[in-house]
Amino acid sequence: MNMELTAIVGVLSALFGMLFTYLAFLKNRDKDVQQSAAESAVISTKLDSINTGVENIRVDMIVEQKARMDLSERVTRVEESSKQAHKRIDELGEKVYGN
Repeated sequence: MNMELTAIVGVLSALFGMLFTYLAFLKNRDKDVQQSAAESAVISTKLDSINTGVENIRVDMIVEQKARMDLSERVTRVEESSKQAHKRIDELGEKVYGN
């Protein structure tokens, strides 16, 4: 009887040990999954923020490019006007000074 009791206690101890080990494994696995999900969410949020920043920069670049094109057109018109004004000044100089 003493031998059977010892065997039963040994088997029960082993079963409880395996059960507690399995429960600890499940608890830690869930904790790891939660931590991984939280890290993924932080990374995703940061990537979204970077993406928004890049999109804003792209829009700003388009606006700046448009402004530069408009300025280039204005400079071209001013140069043409200046060329015409110099031609008229030369013609007036010839009339006034007779060169």
